[in-house]
Amino acid sequence: DVVITLLLLPIAAVIVGICAILIKLFSPGPVFYHQTRVGKDGQHFTFTKLRTMIPDAERDTGPVWATEDDPRITRIGNILRKTRLDEVPQLWQVLTGEMSLAGPRPERPEIVERLRKEIPLYEMRQIVRPGITGWAQVNHKYDASTEDVIEKLRYDLYYIRNLSLGLDLQIVLRTFGVMLGKKGAH
Repeated sequence: DVVITLLLLPIAAVIVGICAILIKLFSPGPVFYHQTRVGKDGQHFTFTKLRTMIPDAERDTGPVWATEDDPRITRIGNILRKTRLDEVPQLWQVLTGEMSLAGPRPERPEIVERLRKEIPLYEMRQIVRPGITGWAQVNHKYDASTEDVIEKLRYDLYYIRNLSLGLDLQIVLRTFGVMLGKKGAH
């Protein structure tokens, strides 16, 4: 994780800089979005992304999943999400040990609590560090329903059972394919 992240940091800094300028040009509000997420062993941490939604997007709704054509997503945010560039700031969290390059995606505490009650084995996702990308992300679309979460949990459990450097490298390489729009989940 650390070696690959250190190699990616110079490119990531340029990407974040360009994205920050575009976010400021096309959308009022902060460049970064910070949120509490649940990590390994249920520990909470502050998760950072490039902002892709209007400021205070959940003020009226509370915590809800974004949909594919969600009106809260800005035009530049839509591009950042499709290319996954909104996730680039999380490389820093790999260096701090809060996250890994590959692993189950971290979720918000409110949603984790609800899904633990609804989906058997959901808490198993927290026995490994959460990832910037994961087996579920390169094989399945964004969550839009509890059924999607159950399907992604199957991928996450496969990842946990088959954890290896080879699988991590496969996930990272497939993620680049998704980012370039060539193949994989969107």
